[in-house]
Amino acid sequence: MIRVRQTETYSSGAGMQPATAPAARPETRQEAPRAPVLVTGAGGFVGMHVCHELCRRGWSVRALAHSPAKAAQRLAGLSLEIVVGDLRDVAVVRRAVGGMGAVVHLAAIAIERGGQHYEQVNADATATLLREAQAARVERFVHMSQNGASSGSPYRFLRSKGVAEDAVRDSTMGWTVLRPSVIFGREDEFVNVLARLVRLSPLVYPVPGGGRARFQPIAVDDVARVVVRALDMPETSRAVYSLGGAEPLSLRAMVERVLATMQLRRHLVSVPVPLVRPIVAVLERILSRPPVTTGLLDLLALDNTIAENALTSVFGITPVPFLPDALDYLRDITLRSAIRSLFQET
Repeated sequence: MIRVRQTETYSSGAGMQPATAPAARPETRQEAPRAPVLVTGAGGFVGMHVCHELCRRGWSVRALAHSPAKAAQRLAGLSLEIVVGDLRDVAVVRRAVGGMGAVVHLAAIAIERGGQHYEQVNADATATLLREAQAARVERFVHMSQNGASSGSPYRFLRSKGVAEDAVRDSTMGWTVLRPSVIFGREDEFVNVLARLVRLSPLVYPVPGGGRARFQPIAVDDVARVVVRALDMPETSRAVYSLGGAEPLSLRAMVERVLATMQLRRHLVSVPVPLVRPIVAVLERILSRPPVTTGLLDLLALDNTIAENALTSVFGITPVPFLPDALDYLRDITLRSAIRSLFQET
């Protein structure tokens, strides 16, 4: 386990581009000293935004990341401690939780790559983290689950997330579970994929299942603010909250807004999912980083919207709408970068 301590002070100009609407109520700051917090998956999409928000709010942060290069790039300029290691390594986890008062658990995978499997990373590693955190007498545990997660789900990804969530809810710590719909932002791997496919489809854009799948996209900065507020709100302990954006949208509507943002036109053609599935299966075999997998394609059969949105009702945050103003980063995607993303991490 490598430790790299960064001592630079936080600056909003350190590569972050805020995409969060003003809060519905003023932020509150605790006067009492806060216990340090461990963030897992700190070099990931949500993790980097959570670390920025925690540092901005004055928390002492230890960032556990799997990739030292990604962590150094995404967390540059923050006053925090970076710990590099694998969450599946008990020794790494034991040292990482030592001296922490809280844990924000964000590490997970949506696509299996490089010997990583849902059951090991999403479920087993969470169980290890919980065991070591309880042994270290960590008091608060904020867990990022997934809308639709269930240990009884027929879908492996959602089942692994559900098993992890069950383990969190069985723990003795003051836990909070967050269940967001799809999260969007500059570094996401969903909306960016839609935009890359636009570049790769010059005339016709195939929409699986007619684009009827429904989501409630939520901005990553809104999610980060919820995480930090949950740590500051004791009343959120031992509770589960669903999080969504401003409105439910069909996949087709999301693609239309992506096209509007990129100022491009494509003819949207409905393609039955059973016809798309074998094509996706072939791409999984020949591409090192396929834009979608058969497992994720199957999830389009589920409704990914939120019935009761805690983003506004509990955490008092006005959601950023899924509109071109919040999606302007998609204009940076070129045909060359879209092709490169199929073979290497962007």
